Amino acid sequence: MAEELTPETTDEAEEPIKQRKNGLYPGVSDELAESMKSGWADTELHGLEPIPQAEYTAARRTALSARFPGERLVIPAGNLKTRSNDTEYPFRASVEYAYLTGNLTEDGVLVLEPKGDGHKATIYLLPRSDRENGEFWLSGHGELWVGRRHSLAEAEQLYGIPAADVRELADKLREATGPVRVVRGYDAGIEAALTDKVTAERDEELRVFLSEARLVKDAFEAGELQKAVDSTVRGFEDVVRVLDKAEATSERYIEGTFFLRARVEGNDIGYGSICASGAHACTLHWVRNDGPVRSGDLLLLDAGVETHTLYTADVTRTLPVNGTYSEIQKKIYDAVYEAQEAGIAAVKPGAKYRDFHDAAQRVLTEKLVEWGLVEGPVERVLELGLQRRWTLHGTGHMLGLDVHDCAAARTETYVDGTLEPGMCLTVEPGLYFQADDLTVPEEYRGTGVRIEDDILVTEDGNKNLSAGLPRRSDEVEAWMASLKG
Repeated sequence: MAEELTPETTDEAEEPIKQRKNGLYPGVSDELAESMKSGWADTELHGLEPIPQAEYTAARRTALSARFPGERLVIPAGNLKTRSNDTEYPFRASVEYAYLTGNLTEDGVLVLEPKGDGHKATIYLLPRSDRENGEFWLSGHGELWVGRRHSLAEAEQLYGIPAADVRELADKLREATGPVRVVRGYDAGIEAALTDKVTAERDEELRVFLSEARLVKDAFEAGELQKAVDSTVRGFEDVVRVLDKAEATSERYIEGTFFLRARVEGNDIGYGSICASGAHACTLHWVRNDGPVRSGDLLLLDAGVETHTLYTADVTRTLPVNGTYSEIQKKIYDAVYEAQEAGIAAVKPGAKYRDFHDAAQRVLTEKLVEWGLVEGPVERVLELGLQRRWTLHGTGHMLGLDVHDCAAARTETYVDGTLEPGMCLTVEPGLYFQADDLTVPEEYRGTGVRIEDDILVTEDGNKNLSAGLPRRSDEVEAWMASLKG
């Protein structure tokens, strides 16, 4: 990685570039500085089409405006975060900002200013790098180093929102009057400019509203989730084709194989891939992925591709590494499959959100009692939650721009709420028998099974977005054989 030119002293770093004389940057002469100012072609783009979701982001801003009349609303994208020393993590815009603008660049801020009966929206962005003062090549965040940005005029065409220079925003916010709300946790500089104008309680109301607004997906979002799932299905196929190579290396080969699909077809993985072979499948969030992959073991693969618009899939399959389930593996797998079937059947408009969890838990509890692992009756076990020793987690969650989407929504509108068409959630029951669990027969120990699909609530029931991946044990075996052959 190239190292940027830096001033020799701290004081000099604070001077505007245009005021510096030669010698302050090692190896930069007046002649070179002058040369870098000119001789560049005009690359301004004209006649750009709006991004596909522009009409949807406009409608979302309208709903936001109606909820908070007469108030200035500030929604930052966030800033780059340091990974170590002078390297940074790849940037991912805040979900609130992405949801309302479709823009995904760092340092952006959406501001809705009260105007008449509604609001005027402005998107504040970094403009093109200044070539006159050398910013574009002397700053490590200039365009020569990190790539071309859209001009403010281009941004207006793409996002359908008037654009302005974000470097002027903090001063404007300090001078602003009237009630203000900001989405916290993304941009310390913007929050500092509003210190005396906002309260934590009012800001939390804004965050909660934007979280609950995402509970029901519009047509664009549903389409993006299907794209994410379709790429994820191909990623799972990729993994099955290279299981022999994973056996020769480790779970990392599986992780890398899926990551390649995510980066080729999408923006990234939506979360850290869980590539858990053998007893690692009993660790719910096993993301170290450094263990062996052995024939005869099960592989629990929980992974999702994130689209270029940041919508993520979240799918899990538990696969026999050698392509065939053993008798005990099939027994446990089929129990989880039966529970998932019951859970998916409970996903429909008008149903309580908790219904699919309760349906799946009942089936798993019945199996545990039937197998003699816990003393019945089933109602007693469910009342005391005794099945949770082996079922461990909830049966699903909302899905969207976050893998655990709408997390700030109120309990009464989410987990105690009612399902509506357009909601998208996972259904993912599991059974996990820890390797050191002496309460179960030895043949169960070290076996973990989870099956997870992404389910869209429709007007007349539901649609399994990830139906392209087989779920029934015999179908999984046939699918694996076809890919390995």
